Amino acid sequence: MIHLKDAHIRFICGSQHLYGPGPLKVVAENAQQVAAALDGIASNPLPIKDGGVVTTRDEIEAALRDASSDDRCAGVIVWMHTFSPSKMWIRGLRDYRKPLLHLHTQANRDLPWDTIDMDFMNLNQAAHGDREFASLLTRMRRNRKSVVGHWSDEEVQNEIVTWVRAARAQHDLHGASFARFGDNMRHVGVTEGDKVAAEIRLGVSVEGYGLADLMEHVNAVSPAQVDALVDEYQGAYDVASELQPGGAQAGALRDGAAIELGLRSFLEAGGFKGFTTTFENLAGLKQLPGLAVQRLMADGYGFGAEGDWKTAVLLRGLKVAAEGMPGGTSFMEDYTYHLEPGRHRVLGSHMLEVCPSIAAERPRLEVHPLGIGDREDPVRLVFDAPAGDAINVSIMDLGNRLRLLVNEVEAVEVPDLPNLPVARALWECKPDFKTALKAWLEAGGAHHTVYSYDVKTALVEDLAHMLGIECVVIDANTDFRSFRSELQQSDAAYGSVDA
Repeated sequence: MIHLKDAHIRFICGSQHLYGPGPLKVVAENAQQVAAALDGIASNPLPIKDGGVVTTRDEIEAALRDASSDDRCAGVIVWMHTFSPSKMWIRGLRDYRKPLLHLHTQANRDLPWDTIDMDFMNLNQAAHGDREFASLLTRMRRNRKSVVGHWSDEEVQNEIVTWVRAARAQHDLHGASFARFGDNMRHVGVTEGDKVAAEIRLGVSVEGYGLADLMEHVNAVSPAQVDALVDEYQGAYDVASELQPGGAQAGALRDGAAIELGLRSFLEAGGFKGFTTTFENLAGLKQLPGLAVQRLMADGYGFGAEGDWKTAVLLRGLKVAAEGMPGGTSFMEDYTYHLEPGRHRVLGSHMLEVCPSIAAERPRLEVHPLGIGDREDPVRLVFDAPAGDAINVSIMDLGNRLRLLVNEVEAVEVPDLPNLPVARALWECKPDFKTALKAWLEAGGAHHTVYSYDVKTALVEDLAHMLGIECVVIDANTDFRSFRSELQQSDAAYGSVDA
């Protein structure tokens, strides 16, 4: 994963000094045990560091201030082992702004029925202390994730890991830059948006560049660099005969390689984490970047077609969240429908730019005419996405807020498509095609999405909560009337605005 920040999570345990040194020593030992167990979860992507036990206002404020000021800290997990009077937490929480997970657990799983006494009760009263803490969080209107259950339970650990992955994505986006080559596709509304508001809310900056800036890097690519990359293609993909050395279109592959090398050089020089292109601005480029975009996405760059910087940001965030998982995450577009009664399906694809991380088998490298963009035939990777559970996520600018929209889907096997030379996925929507699409339209969902086999709905919800943006979900339980009512309540909560 390119340009991935070093990060960790802090684990802070709350108590109070009234218990004395003996009990507090036990609290510290138990807190260390819990932190170590969470740190050792196989699927956990970030170190979880023991932040110690805090028992006074000053200790709490210092611990949270240190977590806030540490650029490597992506969030804090807090647990009240005993009772910790909540007024002690006000000063620390007032200035703390990173993701917060409240773990409502206790050191012991089972109660020792035969030996339990008041000493045990005082030492193990998270049921008491965590409620005191949560009440303050609610009064202070502090966003947090609440996880309930014993820390050793698999379900609890999975919830924590989901939150950690979302925190890692939020941490990675903070301060990230995205390059926009050219402008938005002309006359298109949904891919536009307020970049100032997005930087305030998402922490990212979107910077515009002309194609001349990119062409400086493309033109600086040497023949030897192209040779080496073409050799890499030969080893990684099934290369069509016309693209082989000496083939009729071998020059097109070399041009595609030069574009990839130039794009990569530009993005690395600027420290960018994502980019956009548009086929309406290709000055100087011999072909619309296809293969280059696909391979850069596979390396972790966010991407949005036709100037869609919001989707580029979302793709980067969800790729970071899914780092180390096997299924793949890609830019996608709901392209066309199969409307056979009882078998309604969505064919997802794009002109060229679908990430090979979602390929079911080894991709084939091909070249074909595009029909738009008024350039030479572009090279691209052609493949089918596999069957399985997936989500399709859209991000929209509603004028007064950003909205994330999730549809849970079931991907199915793609039939033979001999005349469609692009990467593609085929899926059935939950709860059913008509309900899902009516809800999607009602919510203002865009046609560009992020499609993932790795990221689950709960992670998107956690990320939205951390960023302070709206998230609505279409899943197996969606009822359209209730969904529309939910949207109306959201408009009331955020304050609807005229266009």
